[in-house]
Amino acid sequence: MQKEIQIAEGLLTGKLVHLALPVRWSVVGHDGRGPIEMGCTYDIHPRGARLVGTRAVNLGDLLMVERGRNRALCQVTWAGPRDTQLEGQFAVRCIEEGRTPWDEELRELEEQYQPLLRDAAGANRAFGGIRRSNENRRRRPRYKVEGKAEVIEGVQHHEGRVLQLSELGARINAAADPLPPGTDFRMLLNVFDVSVALKAQVKYLAATRLMAVEFQEIRRGDRPMLDYVLSRLKKSKLGEDFVKVEVVTEDMASAVAVAG
Repeated sequence: MQKEIQIAEGLLTGKLVHLALPVRWSVVGHDGRGPIEMGCTYDIHPRGARLVGTRAVNLGDLLMVERGRNRALCQVTWAGPRDTQLEGQFAVRCIEEGRTPWDEELRELEEQYQPLLRDAAGANRAFGGIRRSNENRRRRPRYKVEGKAEVIEGVQHHEGRVLQLSELGARINAAADPLPPGTDFRMLLNVFDVSVALKAQVKYLAATRLMAVEFQEIRRGDRPMLDYVLSRLKKSKLGEDFVKVEVVTEDMASAVAVAG
């Protein structure tokens, strides 16, 4: 049940903003509230936030989170594993529906994305621009994986399973009719109970309901989450590296379509 809660909280359908806000929090138990701790938000959304603190918390802990005069009772739904780049981070869900200590900030800010890769000079570049240049194409390992995906195109939301993942793309088994090649969409990945939001494009359909997608942009603040997932896959048996290529190019996709 707890794992189901974590996954449900990971696939956020609402606006999520990468924003650092100072907050105070304390554990709420049978004996009342514990000592007040200082923390900072990593990102915020209409149902909760991801926080950074110095004190460890446990899944299911009840916390009173305060910002200025605003406060809300929250429950811990995820905690970053120890000895990883996510240690010290934890996610909370506000128990009181429609009320968070950062409602005002959410009304003022919009979710932001940034290009996934940087060029040799360190400047951000969209992935599509790199693929269309004459530069040597970078090769990225692609890993077998078991995860969830939420595909968002306009007001339409479709769930699917992530079968393969690399730094630059994925293969997704769509539960509903897959999107046609060339479609731009937003997606939320959930692997190892970690959520990553990306903007992507369908490159080709490998089989019935199987989409090969190419990542274009990543939500600001989510790059460490993607790096963590890839590092876990690299070390795990599940993540056995089975092909050293990126998502198939448009020329290769055309060849596949003709062969089919």
